[in-house]
Amino acid sequence: MADAARAAKMADRIKVIVAQALERGVKDPRLGFVTITDVRVTGDLQHASIFYTVYGSDEERADTAAALKSATGMLRSEVGKNITARLTPSLEFIPDGIPENAALIETLLNEAAARDAKVENLAKKASYAGDEDPYVKPRVIDDEDDN
Repeated sequence: MADAARAAKMADRIKVIVAQALERGVKDPRLGFVTITDVRVTGDLQHASIFYTVYGSDEERADTAAALKSATGMLRSEVGKNITARLTPSLEFIPDGIPENAALIETLLNEAAARDAKVENLAKKASYAGDEDPYVKPRVIDDEDDN
């Protein structure tokens, strides 16, 4: 087992190598605007999971996934040439859910802001059910009452 620091360094190196190879080496027309967001390497350095996002429609995402799948062998050989490890890890491309999660969070924040505005409107129009100050105050005894 390799230590976690070595796995993290290898993951960072693989991220850079794959991003450069996608930019320069892959000439597949199906490949869209791809961003490598994260790479995770197993503890034994045998498998690398590469997370990516694609800017565009669902069709472009599917085309990019197919292009990445067909270019996996070439990308693995590029990784093997550029890392100092005895064995080259296998590569797996996984679409990252960051854009979908961000869109969901944005809709939830907009909904919360709308509800806050509605509550604020209701608070402006509201009136007290009883007295303005419902707490019982201690009676002030005047000097005249003692006489």
